[in-house]
Amino acid sequence: MRVSHEPVVIAHRGASGHRPEHGADAYRLAIDLGAGAIEPDIVSTSDGILVLRHENEISSTTDIEDHAEFADRRTTKSVDGEMVAGWFTEDFTWAELSTLSIRERLPELRPASALHDGEGRIQRLTDLLSLLDSEAVAGHPVALVAEIKHATYFESIGLPLDELFAAELQAAGWIDDPRLTIESFEQSVLMKLKAAGVGGRSVYLLEDEGAPFDLVARDGTAATTYAEQLTDEGLARLAAEVEGVSVPKRLLITKYGRPDASLVRRAHAHGLEVFTWTLRPENKFVVKALRTGPDKAAFGDWRAEFERVIGTGVDGIFTDYPDLAVEILHRAHANA
Repeated sequence: MRVSHEPVVIAHRGASGHRPEHGADAYRLAIDLGAGAIEPDIVSTSDGILVLRHENEISSTTDIEDHAEFADRRTTKSVDGEMVAGWFTEDFTWAELSTLSIRERLPELRPASALHDGEGRIQRLTDLLSLLDSEAVAGHPVALVAEIKHATYFESIGLPLDELFAAELQAAGWIDDPRLTIESFEQSVLMKLKAAGVGGRSVYLLEDEGAPFDLVARDGTAATTYAEQLTDEGLARLAAEVEGVSVPKRLLITKYGRPDASLVRRAHAHGLEVFTWTLRPENKFVVKALRTGPDKAAFGDWRAEFERVIGTGVDGIFTDYPDLAVEILHRAHANA
């Protein structure tokens, strides 16, 4: 494989293939394994503290079910048009959430990571910023790719993530830090942050089907779809407002395992960077043509998949295993 330029390896929720996601150990390990950036998912507590969880519903990633004192807060909510049952960060203060332990979200696929259940606590955005600042001082600069989750929903309950995020960045000295990239599936929150003077790059996350919830909330069935935004006309409009797009890997590799660089070429032609998510080695996640047997937890032909996705010319790759992505890039350099 030849690469025209080296994409940044973005540790998806930290080294989440090796340690429970969004824990301090997952972040530190990602840095040790050579990640160029760390991606946290950002949600809020009831008292406006930004915490790092895959979703605002936390039953699959913490021991909340073991806390009898919180049993009465289990509820069902509509989040981005979907009914979700469980416990939600916005129903707890930071002091309450700080008593919880974290655990592996996919224990059946990652039993080695699950052995570390209970070893870590929920992290705040400020905790991760402090870690990255310490690494920079030590001569190991690592970037931040911060994903703002469910912005329209949080604003509807009086917790505007754009304002909370900008305030925490300002307090931490990160408001215009060149290490900062901000991403979201809702472009409106990216535009609000730009208008508020938050620096860094804006990267718009897109699915390959459906429509972004902020547009659905505003326009209903007339909402512009992700597919429309990925046309040449749509990419041209995006290029006037954001610096990059981030797309699922299935738009870059076919179900037969063949690379498809057409979207990357079109986006680059409009001056947009292209990130992709998520490179994982387990059979459950590898495209069907590259799986190696029926065991979902076993590793498929991940080297072939990683190489073919990287070979499309993407600028950044999200991965749960930064060490494996770094290995592929090292092999590419050795074979150049």
